[in-house]
Formats: sequence, structure tokens, C-alpha cells
Amino acid sequence: MPNKTKRIVILTDVELRKTLSRLTSEIIEKVKNLENLLLVGIPTRGIDLAEVLEKELFCKTGLKIRKGIIDPTFYRDDQNRVGTRLIKATDIPTPIEKKEILLIDDVIYTGRTIRAAMDALYSWGRPQRVMLLVMVDRGHRELPIQPDFCGKKVPTSKNESISLRLNNIDNEEGVFLE
Repeated sequence: MPNKTKRIVILTDVELRKTLSRLTSEIIEKVKNLENLLLVGIPTRGIDLAEVLEKELFCKTGLKIRKGIIDPTFYRDDQNRVGTRLIKATDIPTPIEKKEILLIDDVIYTGRTIRAAMDALYSWGRPQRVMLLVMVDRGHRELPIQPDFCGKKVPTSKNESISLRLNNIDNEEGVFLE
């Protein structure tokens, strides 16, 4: 049965790699002490994006940046609307006091996932600073949350979705509007 979903390429694999390189350079420019940085991926694709950024940062600086995972599921105020998925274990590998945290997610939409992730993060302590990196900002914010680092802004309708595809998981790479 053919797939009836129309798929539009937002970023090709080459454009995605260039965008990741640009975002990495912006992180290096904005964070003065990279040894104090902790990359924190938000499930599901934010975790994979954090791994890609960790490798990019290592290639550009030679520094191994620590990374962790924060699952905001139980901190959401809209669980009945979004439903639940398989919970990913939160893994914060270091005390976050005085750390600069870079929350990483693939797409920002209403801002509710990020708010929940910040609530979850603060249950682990009080970092020096929290920043946000997203691959795509699709608009429709319900909360006043904006990314510090953004790969691309893509205005969408509420019935469209955006997916980040990565080779190590999907056997293709790019960003797509469906």
C-alpha cells in the first residue's frame, strides 16, 4: 500500500551536516568554558542529536564534552493530550551545580516539552545556566520559550509534523515535513 503522506525535504543530508557544523561553531563561540558544558538530550531524537553534536564538538575542539539524558514525561502538564511513550531513563552523569546545560531537542513546537525538561532538570540541582538547542523551530508556541541555537525555522500548520532522520537510526539523513 503506497504511503499517502506527502513528504517535503526541509534539509538534505548535506544541508543537515552544514547546519550541525554551524550550530557547533555557535556553541563554541557562546560557551566560554566548554569543560563546564553538559549536553542533555531530550527523548527521543534529542538524545541522538546530542551524540552527533558531541562528536562535532570533539572534532572541532579536541574536548570530550559530557552528555546526559533527561526524560520530561512525568513533568508534563499535557500528558492526557500527548499520551505517553516508553520512558527513557534519565541519566545525568555529573552534578549539575555550576554547570552550563545545553538542552537538546529535535523540534520545538508549543514549548511544553522544554518546560517539562527544565522542571525535570531542576529536580537534579541548580545549574549556572540553561540553554536550548533545537534543529527545527516550527512555531505555535504556547509558552515564552525560545531556542538559543536553532538549525532552521520552518512555519508549519498544526496538522503537519517535522521529523529529523539520522543515519545511525533511520538509514537516511535529513529533516522532513510530513
